Amino acid sequence: MLALDPAVCARALESRDPRFDGVFFVGIRTTMIYCRPICPSRLSRPDRRSFFATAAAAERHGYRPCLRCRPELAPGRAPVDAVSRVAHAAAERIAAGALNGGTVAELAGELGVSERHLRRAMEREMGVAPADLAQTQRLLLAKRLLTDTTLPVTQVAFASGFQSLRRFHTVFADRYRMPPGALRAQRPRAADPPAADHADTVRLRLPYRAPFAWAALLERLALDACPGAEFVEPDRCGRTVSLDGCRGALFVRNSPIGEYLIVELTVSLLPALMPLLSRLHHLFDLDAEPGVVDAHLARAGLAGLVRETPGLRVPGAFDGFEAALRELLRDAGGGLDTAARVVSAIGEPIATESPLLDRAWPDAGRVALAGASGLAALGVPVARARSAADLAGAVVRGRLRLDPGSEPGDTVSALVTLAGIKAPLAELIAARALHWPDAAPGAGREAEAWRPWRSYASAHVARAAAREDAARRQRTPA
Repeated sequence: MLALDPAVCARALESRDPRFDGVFFVGIRTTMIYCRPICPSRLSRPDRRSFFATAAAAERHGYRPCLRCRPELAPGRAPVDAVSRVAHAAAERIAAGALNGGTVAELAGELGVSERHLRRAMEREMGVAPADLAQTQRLLLAKRLLTDTTLPVTQVAFASGFQSLRRFHTVFADRYRMPPGALRAQRPRAADPPAADHADTVRLRLPYRAPFAWAALLERLALDACPGAEFVEPDRCGRTVSLDGCRGALFVRNSPIGEYLIVELTVSLLPALMPLLSRLHHLFDLDAEPGVVDAHLARAGLAGLVRETPGLRVPGAFDGFEAALRELLRDAGGGLDTAARVVSAIGEPIATESPLLDRAWPDAGRVALAGASGLAALGVPVARARSAADLAGAVVRGRLRLDPGSEPGDTVSALVTLAGIKAPLAELIAARALHWPDAAPGAGREAEAWRPWRSYASAHVARAAAREDAARRQRTPA
């Protein structure tokens, strides 16, 4: 299990240091309530505190979440914090809902280990069994929906991953010592959720650790935004979604107070809410700890760049196959025009209220069905069309998984066996699809000092180079 130094936790708690929000939780033995380290409630006596690395570990010991600081809104942990690859990969898939309808044995099989090995790894690294972690995540999401939305309790139950309404009521009352309706009734009037922009949408908060370079992140996403499937404006972005049989759209902007993103999604996406939220965490790099990353890169020779753009995020992928296809089409040349033709021709039509969104990125099945010849007919160079078709076939057949938590080296090795994909391109695909924080394709020896945050360092360097290039073009007469 991740080691917690009680003395460090105590100092962070007493100063209410926001850098530790989500890094640990404190349980109060007299009330059996657990809190975030930034909770505004009066501090308990030191001899009445217990510290836990995860909310699931606190709940396993009988603590229930604080209604004031709301542990369900604590930012998550970055992938590099996980010690065990198996435990991290399992936690990623559990967060995306792998155990909502599946079993621990099935999850272990997907990860290539025995069920006993998976249980031991999770207990050792995270302090909880896989089923306990899944149960806590479902309950905390339900608590969040009950507090932040006006969704009916039935919708809350199924959106949170519960397979039956009766089971939801039983587990909620047992763990939190009140029925779901009582929690909603306790919400202060001032905490009533703001209305969504449209009647068929739901608005949620996605917390992060400040600083957050939102404008820089939007600039990076704008480089990839494919017309019809995505858009990026100066203060917000949006995209279509086709996930687990659900279709719709979502829109994201930063909060005025700079503590969370505001996501508005169509109600049709609620049945896929857990995997959807997991994907948004990767896309917007919400689990990053910018204080840790920035301090390390500043010591490694990038202090000037860090001062210019503190809290720079490295966007991940909303979908691993989508990220891989995007890189292949970018490598094929033609800019976004090629991607737009592919998305328009073989992407799934999505009905939305936005005139900017009407297609989803094609999944592996659609690309495999189109084949190399179909892609070539859309203007994709023949060599890259073969690469994309080969990639889609590998994903459809289950030979390749492009999910966060997968081992980067294994993924790169699998990618280079596909038609026309060389190591540098494979590394780019793995970095984005797996949300790999230490990727540095093509970097020199100086990048060794940036470990384990080479993806962030590379993003700083690329951003600085783009600024210099833009300035040079301005100085050069037409």
